[in-house]
Amino acid sequence: MSLMITDECINCDVCEPECPNSAISQGDEVYVIDPGKCTECVGHFDEPQCTQVCPVDCILKDPAREESQDELLAKFNRLNPA
Repeated sequence: MSLMITDECINCDVCEPECPNSAISQGDEVYVIDPGKCTECVGHFDEPQCTQVCPVDCILKDPAREESQDELLAKFNRLNPA
């Protein structure tokens, strides 16, 4: 499932550079995650890097965008063709 950033985001800027898919960007009020690019770091890392650095734990799994590990890996392969 894609990740999402809640309104508890403090705009600290630490998550954006950690995303290997460039899925995180500044939104109108808080940072946002593009679900078309978010693979939860599958294919890059064992854990989502944004959640590892977030000081307020405002990055959660988006319940509206459930994806299996296989689907996340397929998205990674589409975003990073060999």
